[in-house]
Amino acid sequence: MAEWDLTPVLAQYLDPHFVYGLLEFLGSQDIYDPEEIFQHKVKILSKIQLVDALIALYEKHERPVPEELNNKLEELTEQRKKFIEDLSDVLESLASLNDLDEKQLQESIQEIRKKFSRETIDKLYEFAKYSFTRGQYQEALAFIKSYQLLIGTDDANYEHTLWGSFVSSFFSQDMKEAQDIFLALKNYIENANFSPIQALQNRTWLIHWGLFIFFNVEHGRDYLVDLFLDAKNAKQSQNNAYLNAIQTSCPHILRYLTAAVITHRQRRVYMKELVRLIQQESYNYRDPITEFVECLYVNFDFDGAQQKLRDCEIVLRIDFFLTSCIEEFIENARLFIFEIFCQIHECISIDMIADKLNMSSDDAERWIVKLIRDAHFDARIDSKHGHVIMGTQAVSQYHQLIEKTQQMRYRTEMLTVNVEKVAHKKPIDRSIWN
Repeated sequence: MAEWDLTPVLAQYLDPHFVYGLLEFLGSQDIYDPEEIFQHKVKILSKIQLVDALIALYEKHERPVPEELNNKLEELTEQRKKFIEDLSDVLESLASLNDLDEKQLQESIQEIRKKFSRETIDKLYEFAKYSFTRGQYQEALAFIKSYQLLIGTDDANYEHTLWGSFVSSFFSQDMKEAQDIFLALKNYIENANFSPIQALQNRTWLIHWGLFIFFNVEHGRDYLVDLFLDAKNAKQSQNNAYLNAIQTSCPHILRYLTAAVITHRQRRVYMKELVRLIQQESYNYRDPITEFVECLYVNFDFDGAQQKLRDCEIVLRIDFFLTSCIEEFIENARLFIFEIFCQIHECISIDMIADKLNMSSDDAERWIVKLIRDAHFDARIDSKHGHVIMGTQAVSQYHQLIEKTQQMRYRTEMLTVNVEKVAHKKPIDRSIWN
């Protein structure tokens, strides 16, 4: 199971607060030694100065609390008092902005900018970072928003405030706010004057942070698919900057894109482009989820797909983002197996279907009946002989040959892209918003 765990890879692109959440999840999966998980938690909590949580962690594991932690706690308490003292006038002025109309708000902001030095205003941002590292996310978000009002969108620090407000809103459990900030970040990256490598690095970070949106909001997985694939224009999909980011710096994101397509309500529309992408990146990244699609749509290996589907259940269970969609994924994966199998057979034994789908014969028959009724599948069941009779003509061998031949071009593209890839610098560190 550790072989399929992406946490060490994802952690390179995530704020430590996010990583700590992933470690909490891993601690319940029995994948790693509990002592190893404990040491990683200590390391992260020490880095981000969540001293209260670190002390609680030691106490939970019945370990002696290092004396320096109590001293650090007192130091941080004094630091907060100093921030409040230094910023008392600024905070009072900001409080007066409530309930002002747009014109009055802009006038008041201009007055505050004139009244206080830039050094004092920047200290408000430092206070927001302090609140964030102490786990006071709502307070941090409020300070960041106030700071954004005072500096404007053209300021050099504005980009950092967007990253900070995103993670603060997420941990404040304001998912609507987090989603809006994600879109603002995406828009900022697309319109900023970044070099190609800077743009790639920022998109890579945004993709990873976006996983917390894609798998936590309604229709989030649909947005993940739309971000990377254009079902109407395959050529446009290939030129997609975010798809290029996957191919260049983070092919492991294919796991989440594949899972999102399989559970998408229009999954068949996107599947062809997804298969092309999986084939193209197969030399860089493979796991049971991508291999399931490859077995089914490239090799038409139903036994292999069945085995990969069993492995997929394990991968889904141990993945922080995918564990909530296990049943939906398995149901749709079985439907794909059934559909492809039916395309090359006119009459199928229910026992054979049950074997391919890893179900009992009775469960398989009930599942097929429900599928025919709900999805208007063109088939009927011959209960006397235990067969499913297809209502459409099987796909001809000539058509299958044409499809196979077309895939040769995709394989050539795959080899070309892998040969042309160049090494890129390690992504910039967005931990604690720089």
